[in-house]
Amino acid sequence: MAYPQLTDKPGALATAAAIRAGKISVVEAVDAAIVRIEQRDADIDALAVPDFERAYAAAKALDAAGPGDDQPLFGVPMTIKESFDIEGLQSCWGHERLTGYIAPRDSDLVRRLKAAGAVIVGKTNVPVDLSDWQSFNPVYGRTKNPHNLDRSPGGSSGGSAAAVASGMVPCEYGTDIGGSVRVPAHFCGVWGHKTSWGLVSKRGHDHPQMARQNGFVAAHDSALSIAGPLARNAEDLAVLTEIGATVPLRHHDKPLSRCRLLAIVEHPSSTLDVGVAEPTKAALATLEAAGIAIEYATDLLPDLARQQDDYLKMLNVVMARGAPAPNGKRATASDWFDLLDAQSVVEFAWTQVFERYDFVLAPPAPVLAVPHHDGPVFNSTLRINGEDVPAGSGLAWSGLATFPNLPSTVLPIGEGTTEGVTLPCGLQVIGPRWADLDCIEAARQIGNILHG
Repeated sequence: MAYPQLTDKPGALATAAAIRAGKISVVEAVDAAIVRIEQRDADIDALAVPDFERAYAAAKALDAAGPGDDQPLFGVPMTIKESFDIEGLQSCWGHERLTGYIAPRDSDLVRRLKAAGAVIVGKTNVPVDLSDWQSFNPVYGRTKNPHNLDRSPGGSSGGSAAAVASGMVPCEYGTDIGGSVRVPAHFCGVWGHKTSWGLVSKRGHDHPQMARQNGFVAAHDSALSIAGPLARNAEDLAVLTEIGATVPLRHHDKPLSRCRLLAIVEHPSSTLDVGVAEPTKAALATLEAAGIAIEYATDLLPDLARQQDDYLKMLNVVMARGAPAPNGKRATASDWFDLLDAQSVVEFAWTQVFERYDFVLAPPAPVLAVPHHDGPVFNSTLRINGEDVPAGSGLAWSGLATFPNLPSTVLPIGEGTTEGVTLPCGLQVIGPRWADLDCIEAARQIGNILHG
């Protein structure tokens, strides 16, 4: 099964290896990335905040110093989501009224990436408040899917995925609470990883309104929300995850042929569009033909409809920071503790699932890349098999891993066709909490079987 790749440019580790071997300098690698951005971004609009001058200065300094022993990304040019603070750069989350906020220092993740040798050439586009499956706002404009400019690259890390898919940069870091890494990876045909909740620090990923009021302080890691990488291959994804990880990660060298997999292709809260269902079923059939054991039902799963309801309730409280809902009602402390209890019950149920299965496979979203909307996707509908359904129902597939705080890797599996349009399609590989590297490795093996 082939999947569309828009670039033949090397990935992050390949770029770092070429620099270490003396085949290219850091300055040359950074210059090449900037040239690609200047050539390709006029149509795509993935880059929100360029930082080319400082990137060149950083590249010259790295060339002069040479690679360190613990710098796997030495000299690799990359971008990062606009919502992460970088000292001296704007961070406004798409709000015109907040463009005056200039970050006083780097976020924790940015410091880790720079310490690993990366050169950040700029920040990528987002929807307002990081709350849509598009990446459009009045400050930076609309990011387009590089596979089809009439389609969204996803959100909220849509600029991230578009930059990686188009070959502007080999890798990125985004965030995910409603599929915001996984859905753009799925829409744009790249690899993305939702980390276990709490694995990667989000200090310095504060809403600019709060940062301006309170200074550079992250009071807490928001419930559900994580930081996770995007890349064009599994090896780069694994290294980026390890660089961001604040706790040691386990890693089991268990071949996929010895794993027991559960596939979820039906959800009581969300029907799959044929554009997703057909390539997903074809990928699963290819895996089974290769001798991989896949089951399609189990009595261990939690009530998925109830999980989706509780996930949406918690998601809405988190995104609104407790402000009243559109109906005027405000969540109480008791409501919040009830949600935490529900989340704990679901977490335990998934723990039991992973006592029987090594990984769970599922689509990242019920649709392929959506057409551009004038307003937020979640204020509208999704077109599924010729019918318009409430867009919020589509979050059921990302919520499978989000509500129970599980890691999930998305890999591209091929192409699907919806209403005459052919677009990339991805697949989630979900695993137990803290099994991030195992999910990425399983996805790598799946990719090898599917694509040869």
